[in-house]
Amino acid sequence: MTVDQPAATLCIGVIAMNEAHRIRACLESAAFADQVVVVDSGSTDQTRELATAMGAEVHLHSDWKGFAEQRNRLLQHVRCDYVFFLDADEVIGPELQAEIQRAVQDRSEAVWEIQWEEVAFGKRLSRMNSTGGIRRLFPREQLIGFDGVVHEKALLARPDMETRRFRRRLLHYSRPTVYASLRKLAQYVQLGAAKRAEAGKTGGVLRGFGSGLAIFIKLYFIRRGFLCGPQGFLFCFFIALECFFRYVALKYDVSSGESHYVKR
Repeated sequence: MTVDQPAATLCIGVIAMNEAHRIRACLESAAFADQVVVVDSGSTDQTRELATAMGAEVHLHSDWKGFAEQRNRLLQHVRCDYVFFLDADEVIGPELQAEIQRAVQDRSEAVWEIQWEEVAFGKRLSRMNSTGGIRRLFPREQLIGFDGVVHEKALLARPDMETRRFRRRLLHYSRPTVYASLRKLAQYVQLGAAKRAEAGKTGGVLRGFGSGLAIFIKLYFIRRGFLCGPQGFLFCFFIALECFFRYVALKYDVSSGESHYVKR
């Protein structure tokens, strides 16, 4: 930043749906931003009221069309030079906050990735290698939008823009309970099956078993989930189940002989 140039500004954007039980911790960690925007997808709890009380700009977009569309809607409300996307089950720690602020203050001409530190079933899985590597901080003028139903892809004005990675991890409270994990499993099985149907992939038990076994070996052994006790096992096992069932659903969720996920 030069002497004549004003300080760059940061918006933190959150997509939420029935997150009253954890929106406070998320938004408290985002309070350092110049602008905090919450796009609510039709919550029936107190998510919107709590977010408003904490000073966030809250916008309701209840006609759900996927994560990419919600992020694109959020972008319409951003008035800052940079935008950082934060999920409602994530918390920015002080050290990561300092890194984000430094990147913005330096007017970084790059896209920045985060890595997760998973918190599952009441335990931080600190000894497990990160499962992240996700683009989250963007110069606003370079971000065109997002594409994809789940695990959406950022579309950049300069596709060859440098990607950098923050050193500190983002806390990810992805699986607080077994019940919540089962609900998340059902949601992501549907989204994953739809994504694979669009790509023309086929499903089945053997295909699902191979996918689930491969990801379990990768997470539990290669990424050291076994060092995190029972919580580490459950975390890896639930992700493996998701991989298994999305291929099973793709083949066996049928109506009149056709998969629900095949485009008509």
